[in-house]
Amino acid sequence: MTPPPSAPAPYSFETPLTKLVGVRYPIVQTGMGWVAGPRLVSATANAGALGILASATMSPEQLRSAVREVKSRTEAPFGVNLRADAGDAGERVRIVVEEGVRVASFALAPSKELITRLKDAGVVVIPSIGARRHAEKVAAWGADAVVVQGGEGGGHTGDVATTVLLPQVVDAVDIPVVAAGGFFDGRGLVAALAYGAAGVAMGTRFLLTSDSTVPDAVKARYLAAQVKDVTLTRAVDGLPHRMLRTEFVTSLENTGRARVLARAIRHAAGFRRLSGMSWRAMVRDGLAMKHGKDLSWSQVLLAANTPMLLKASMVDGRTDLGVMASGQVAGVIEDLPSCAELVERVMTQALDVMGRLRP
Repeated sequence: MTPPPSAPAPYSFETPLTKLVGVRYPIVQTGMGWVAGPRLVSATANAGALGILASATMSPEQLRSAVREVKSRTEAPFGVNLRADAGDAGERVRIVVEEGVRVASFALAPSKELITRLKDAGVVVIPSIGARRHAEKVAAWGADAVVVQGGEGGGHTGDVATTVLLPQVVDAVDIPVVAAGGFFDGRGLVAALAYGAAGVAMGTRFLLTSDSTVPDAVKARYLAAQVKDVTLTRAVDGLPHRMLRTEFVTSLENTGRARVLARAIRHAAGFRRLSGMSWRAMVRDGLAMKHGKDLSWSQVLLAANTPMLLKASMVDGRTDLGVMASGQVAGVIEDLPSCAELVERVMTQALDVMGRLRP
């Protein structure tokens, strides 16, 4: 494979992940809503890692346009993150196939039918999972690899640490496993490889790059955060959600149930206007979410909070009105390198650590 012009180094680092998806380095930039757009994804791809485009906050037309923009910026492989429980998941899969996207990732386990359809079209399928049994299920259905996120990771997350979950999954499946949750440098990459992973996935670390379109004031809040400032709360949508602790998050936790539900209804209306979805389609997605996650109707309604509260910060820069999903690693990140600089730094440090570990 010929490295793109902006590649950080003339070498490659081969693992089962790099061979599977065709990138040079075993590093994945996760599909963060409102964050992982064409600029960040293409910069990651040009740096030799795997960039994942976030599509959950896009309409199908916006998704096709974003994919084409990434393709205009890079010739390297990249992926698209899809919602397996979306009512229009089939249409989005069709776009991924038609546009020749290399990888389809999923935040929830896709159905066996979706996996088969993508694989038959030559698309690599990599779901994200948070439990050993989920990894075993999607592997049995034909997934090509899995991303395993431990509780240190940002956004919706579980309560099992990466250091416990990762070896469980590596021992349980015979497909490449990508480690997520708590990774930000070359030392973490080497540790993940030692556990048997084929690479690492990073979200917060890529959010905090100069190629990220997140407003500068929001990045400054992340950089100022210490580890103790990253909290786990259910106040946004009723599910465990890791984010920066702010006065707004505290106010959400202290708000009465009726006011929270009223806010969720307003946010659902706002997201409907942004996404172009009909109320019928939103109800259909809500039914799928309720079944897929075993949620109450109030939790389904609260889920409308998530995309709009994230947009308030990640797009509009309103940290006083939005939330900032974050892994615990935000507390140890202090700078904003470009994606090329970040990938080169991670790989250089990983090779140095591996060299020092050898007899």
